[in-house]
Amino acid sequence: MSTDELELLQGTLDLLVLRALTWGPMHGYGVVRFIRSGSSGAFDVKDGALYTCLHRLEERGLVEAEWGLSDLGKRARFYSITAAGRRSLRSNATMFERYVAAVQGVMSAEPREA
Repeated sequence: MSTDELELLQGTLDLLVLRALTWGPMHGYGVVRFIRSGSSGAFDVKDGALYTCLHRLEERGLVEAEWGLSDLGKRARFYSITAAGRRSLRSNATMFERYVAAVQGVMSAEPREA
């Protein structure tokens, strides 16, 4: 990991993967590119973490997968967000935004004089 990359907080990868898939079906590499681009290179998702996440989301019915051909003509699994995945994304995005706002509030608070 370079000094410009950030570690993802636990549970954040699910949210980012679901968000990526709202743009349409993608294979794993497409999801990684979307997250890397959207974070200006701060998040570089490793293959092991990505596929563990995708399989977990698939087991929970939040994404579905089918085989297809990549741009290079290679066989690849393409993942799509389901209706349940969209509901989960909306719910978790709202919760995450509240979390971020709370952390920002604490971080911007001025210390009181004793």
